[in-house]
Amino acid sequence: MKLFSELIKKLDSTNKTNVKVDALASYFENAPDTDKVWTIAILSHRRPPRPVNTTLLRTWASELANIPLWLFEESYHIVGDLAETIALVAPPSEKSTEKTLTQFLKEIIDLKKKDDTQKKEYLLDNLKKLDYYERFVFTKLITGSFRIGVSQKLMTRALAKATRIDEDVLAYKLMGNWDPNTISFHDLILEEKASDFLSKPYPFYLAYAIEDKVSDLGEVNAWSAEHKWDGIRAQVIIRSKEIFVWSRGEELVTDKYPEFHQFVDQIPDGTVIDGEILPFPEGEIGTFNDLQTRIGRKTVSKALLEKTPVILKAYDLLEWQGNDIRHLPFSKRREVLEKLYKDCHSRLDLESKNNFSFHLSEKMYFDSWEDVEKERARSREKRSEGLMLKRKDSAYQVGRKKGDWWKWKVDPLTIDAVLTYAMRGHGRRSNLFTDYTFALWNEDNKELVTFAKAYSGLTDAEFRKVDAWIKKNTLERFGPVRSVTPELVFEIAFEGIALSKRHKSGIATRFPRILRWRQDKKIEEANTLDDLKAMIPSADK
Repeated sequence: MKLFSELIKKLDSTNKTNVKVDALASYFENAPDTDKVWTIAILSHRRPPRPVNTTLLRTWASELANIPLWLFEESYHIVGDLAETIALVAPPSEKSTEKTLTQFLKEIIDLKKKDDTQKKEYLLDNLKKLDYYERFVFTKLITGSFRIGVSQKLMTRALAKATRIDEDVLAYKLMGNWDPNTISFHDLILEEKASDFLSKPYPFYLAYAIEDKVSDLGEVNAWSAEHKWDGIRAQVIIRSKEIFVWSRGEELVTDKYPEFHQFVDQIPDGTVIDGEILPFPEGEIGTFNDLQTRIGRKTVSKALLEKTPVILKAYDLLEWQGNDIRHLPFSKRREVLEKLYKDCHSRLDLESKNNFSFHLSEKMYFDSWEDVEKERARSREKRSEGLMLKRKDSAYQVGRKKGDWWKWKVDPLTIDAVLTYAMRGHGRRSNLFTDYTFALWNEDNKELVTFAKAYSGLTDAEFRKVDAWIKKNTLERFGPVRSVTPELVFEIAFEGIALSKRHKSGIATRFPRILRWRQDKKIEEANTLDDLKAMIPSADK
């Protein structure tokens, strides 16, 4: 436990990715194998179930600290993190323990079956034997909310550095339903299996955003354009009569999209397609809001498959007949992809064609940049975010490179809204109210209805000024949240909009952020829900 707690201390004290990778790699080189497996599980979101509810934790911690519960709650609201609050208020430990991370986790799993008296005794006994960071980690394990600024991708990178095993191979090894209670580090990580390489994807090629004039790219006839679809970027791999679907976040998501299993019978082995997973309800491209009903589901029901089917909108071909063709010009790769698409569809009857989830992203050529700009202006009508511009002779590169691929997104939608609720931020902003909820007027301008939350877009000086205003104009407190006097107006920008039954306003906005503080406007001048609804494309209403 000491070694793991020291790791968390190092990770918690830096924002530098390389420092975090080095700390994790060192840990994986030195920790006991059983602890390595549990650390991988924790950072892969495979945490044991929470054995104690947080209400009891707060009550017992206040007793241990010999302070009234209200004072503990106030401290918790200031600190913003339960585990950190408990670690701070608990008295200094007079004893120590040599138990490993694995021992603690097995005890925590067994704790769920015990009664509250036994749980309290276990909790207090261990808190008295642990130092600050060990208490912090112990409580994190108890609550199951282990967020320490380390993604699975970063953890996999560190594991690759420690083991000298390819990151993509490790990413595949860590997929599936392995159990940290039963699997060994050797079986999980070190053992080499042919299947580890069968599913291996290629690194994604990413585009830079156009910030200057699009005409600065040169002759328009050197470029191919297509719409930038708003879904999940993915690679579909077909090898040895098996299919593997990888998201851009290096997550293996094959089982989440059973529609693609039909590709195995139609697309030849040795094929890797780069494309976008898009919702396709009622035979038309849906919104990202539609796709969210599929994201994160462990199982996809028949009803959900029927309500929100998905398609693969193919952009590019990376492997063909078992050969890596990324070095070929984009125009040549597209020729092969288009022939593959045509051949697949030629073998299907009409009904099968309508249900075939393999679609082709249309490539477009233009005579002038003015024509390109006109097509970009039609993006929202087509449910896209803008355009992708790709040089015809470009190879498929690795990572984000400037020069050959560019994304030209449409300008964000904006609306003036009223600040109604605020909550403290995180990290260096944990002492400031920086997470805001915004509202718009209803139809008769008599009531403000919340519609979006945002926590970015202001300068540090502006955040401090708004924070001071919030503390002076609080109406009610709901735990860490405060309702405030409706007085401040902000311009909110967002990328997309759709109707939603999950939101009080009936509308969901995509990527809302604060564009500016409208100190020149009174709340009567803020927009209405009708103004917001008017921004929804007619096809979505």
